[in-house]
Amino acid sequence: MKKLVLSDVHEELSGKMVDFAGYFMPVLYEGVNAEHLTVRENVGVFDVSHMGEVFVSGENALDFLQYITSNDVSKLKEGKVQYTYFPNTSGGIVDDLLVYKLADNEFMLVVNASNLEKDLAWINKHNSFGCTIDNQSDNYSLFAVQGPNSIELLQQITQVNLSEIKYYNFKIGTIAGIENVILSRTGYTGEVGFELYVKNENALALWKAIFSTDIDVKPIGLAARDTLRLEKGFCLYGNDINESTSPIEAGLGWITKFTKNFINSENLKKQKQEGVKRKLVGLQIIDRGIARKDYPIVNIDGKEIGIVTSGTMSPTLKKAIAMGYVATEFSEIGTEIFVQVRNKQIKAKVVQMPFVK
Repeated sequence: MKKLVLSDVHEELSGKMVDFAGYFMPVLYEGVNAEHLTVRENVGVFDVSHMGEVFVSGENALDFLQYITSNDVSKLKEGKVQYTYFPNTSGGIVDDLLVYKLADNEFMLVVNASNLEKDLAWINKHNSFGCTIDNQSDNYSLFAVQGPNSIELLQQITQVNLSEIKYYNFKIGTIAGIENVILSRTGYTGEVGFELYVKNENALALWKAIFSTDIDVKPIGLAARDTLRLEKGFCLYGNDINESTSPIEAGLGWITKFTKNFINSENLKKQKQEGVKRKLVGLQIIDRGIARKDYPIVNIDGKEIGIVTSGTMSPTLKKAIAMGYVATEFSEIGTEIFVQVRNKQIKAKVVQMPFVK
C-alpha cells in the first residue's frame, strides 16, 4: 500500500486512514456530514494525491488523443481542460479522465488511481503515433480546495488572478512562493474550487500555506468527497461506469463526439442512433431507508428492472438519494419504482440530476 507524501500530517489531524485504490488515504476527520457541509458552505481541502498524472507529447499527440479518447481534443486551447473517457473495444469504458492542454503537442492526462496501471497499458498498446508517454504520478501531489470561499482563500497566497480563470481552465503559476504549480478551476464537488498540482518536494509547504490564511478551512476526507459528487450526479468509476457500462447508457453522450473517428466509435454511434435498453438515472428515496450499491431495482410487481450503482443519505437535502441503471421505459422523470433493501421493497422515484442545483 502506497503512502501519500502527507500521510503523517493526516494522521496527526486525526484522519481515519483506509486502503483506497492501493493508497493509505484519509476517509474522514471530523465526520462526513460536517465535512460535507464545510465544502458546501465554506471551504475544505482534499488530499487527492493518489490520482495519476500522465504526460503525452510528440508531433502526433493530438491525433493520438483524438483516437483513444471520446471527446474532441482539437477544441482544446492552451490552458483549457476537457472531461472525457477512454472507450474500450467492447462498448464499455476503460476509464474517465481529464485532458489538460499544456502547449501544442503537449498534454497532461489525469486518471483514476485505481486504473493507473491499466490505463498506462492501454495508452502504450495503442501508441502507434510515436508519442512520448511519461508517467509522473509518483512525483506529483494534488490538493483540491473546494467551496464558495476557495477563491478568497487561495488569492491570499498567490498573485495569479484566480477570478479570471474560468471553469475547466487552468494557469501555471506561483502560489505560496512555489513556482510552476498548475492551478486548475476544476473539482469533483460541484462547488467553486481549484485543484493544485504540485511537485512532491513542495507539497508540505503548499498544504501549510493553505491553512495559514484568515479563512477557516478544514481537511476533508474521501467519504465526504463521495457524498458531494453524488449530490451533483457525477459518475464514479467502478460504481456508475466501468468496463461493461455503455457511455451512452451512462449519459456521457455529451462527451462522445462523432465528428471524428475513435476507438469503437462506429458501434457507439449506432447505439446512440438506435437507442439503449437501459439508462443511468437519479433516484430519490420516498420510503425510509437508504439504497446502496448493487441493491436491485424492481417494478411494482417485484420484477427486477435495474440496479443501484451509488447511494447515500444526502447531507444537504436530508433525503436518501441514489444513482442506478433502469430499463429505459422506467427512466422518465417522476416514474415510481422500488429498491430491494434486504427483505423489503422501499419506494423511490426517478428525479432530475443534479440532486443539488
